[in-house]
Amino acid sequence: MDIAGYSASVFIGISLGLIGGGGSILTVPVLVYLFNLDAVLATAYSLFIVGSTSIVGSFSYFKKGLVSIKTAIVFGIPSIAAIFLTREYILTAIPQDVFTVGSYTITKDILLMLLFAALMIAASYSMIKKDNGGTNDEALQKPSFDYLQILLQGIFIGVITGLIGAGGGFLIIPALVNLLKLPIKTAIGTSLLIISINSLMGFLFSLPHTSVQWGLLLVIASIAIIGILIGSYLSTKIKATKLKPAFGWFVLVMGIYIIIKETITK
Repeated sequence: MDIAGYSASVFIGISLGLIGGGGSILTVPVLVYLFNLDAVLATAYSLFIVGSTSIVGSFSYFKKGLVSIKTAIVFGIPSIAAIFLTREYILTAIPQDVFTVGSYTITKDILLMLLFAALMIAASYSMIKKDNGGTNDEALQKPSFDYLQILLQGIFIGVITGLIGAGGGFLIIPALVNLLKLPIKTAIGTSLLIISINSLMGFLFSLPHTSVQWGLLLVIASIAIIGILIGSYLSTKIKATKLKPAFGWFVLVMGIYIIIKETITK
């Protein structure tokens, strides 16, 4: 399983480089199903892997002028505060056995994975549906800044990042594209910067409660970094209008798979 896990780690980076998100969507299942880590530990490891990989990926977008620093800052501040509160208080307060239905017990690990899958499916809808006008990289359109809306989105994404170890790209990109009207490739670059800040801060907040296997973690992160360099290159060869729905279908399929894995096949 380790060989399969290391091979899958490449696609964590490719996903981040190509579509600015989805890294955590792959990372958590890879850590849980291929490296046999429990879900809580996997969420902490995911934060480090996705965060360090996203930093590398954001550089190429930054050099192309495809990062909105202002958006990243306004998003990032409330997100970091929400991540700290979630990792420190909410996650630790969830009992190991949440509730039992007949002979089936919903454990903390299963609950986190099901929450993860439900959010993936919900986020996929906004990415798959067709735009009436569409927003693309060629559109010289200024972002629409609603500070209250960005603040609330930042808090929500921070809670999700802290709770399930997701960098939030599958939630950040729909917010940047649909709410702030950023072109898709600018949204990808900005998403990578936000993900890197949120994820690494979340990992730091997790360290007091986590026993880290640094060897395993650094190897997976290094492989994922190779993947993001590949993904960033591929993103220059693919039209922006094709990235958004492809991302949505990918998220939907992974969400359905996790639900089946955690319920029917348990």
